[in-house]
Amino acid sequence: GKRVRTAQLEVRYLASPLPHARIGVIVPRYGHTAVSRNLVKRRLRDLARRELLPTLAVCDVVIRASPSAYAASFDVLRTALQKVAAQLPRSASEEVQ
Repeated sequence: GKRVRTAQLEVRYLASPLPHARIGVIVPRYGHTAVSRNLVKRRLRDLARRELLPTLAVCDVVIRASPSAYAASFDVLRTALQKVAAQLPRSASEEVQ
């Protein structure tokens, strides 16, 4: 697959064997509490649902949070995900390998 990085996120994507797109979210502990980890996961899932899924081609996407994602606000994460979305394939005609 291919990888796109921002300060808060690392996103990998690959063509999906299924007829629809899938998104997975990984938030490692990095020494933080379960409460803060779940907050980051909820924010990323919500943003992925809003920002990525409507325009995404049929591919599998894994979003991995970096340690700086814990300190980032919702708007900062949205901006990071929008940068990523601009680089992901948007239709079946675009190349996804």
